[in-house]
Amino acid sequence: MTKPPITWADFEKIDIRIGTIEKVEIFEKAKKPAYQLWINFGELGTKKTSAQLTERYLPEELLEKQVVAVVNFPPKQIANFMSECLVLGAVEGKDVILLEPMTRAKNGLPIA
Repeated sequence: MTKPPITWADFEKIDIRIGTIEKVEIFEKAKKPAYQLWINFGELGTKKTSAQLTERYLPEELLEKQVVAVVNFPPKQIANFMSECLVLGAVEGKDVILLEPMTRAKNGLPIA
């Protein structure tokens, strides 16, 4: 089942960028197994997020991985951690497959 249609103007409001994961920690206080990620978005700086990626990825596999993320959500408090972006991935049950560029890209590049 698909979601209702959006307008092009709706889509243009979403700021989706390429970033590189620079730091990963196990999120001990999360209700569901998750990692805390610090992602470098170039000129936008480093943003933090919480991501439920523990089914597929080990922390060391995520370091230096480039990801696709929405960077213009307002910050959201998750337990004792402030999430500042949303990493995108395909979701199947508890498993999340990260979206990542096929070729290394400059941190902060927008997705169009």
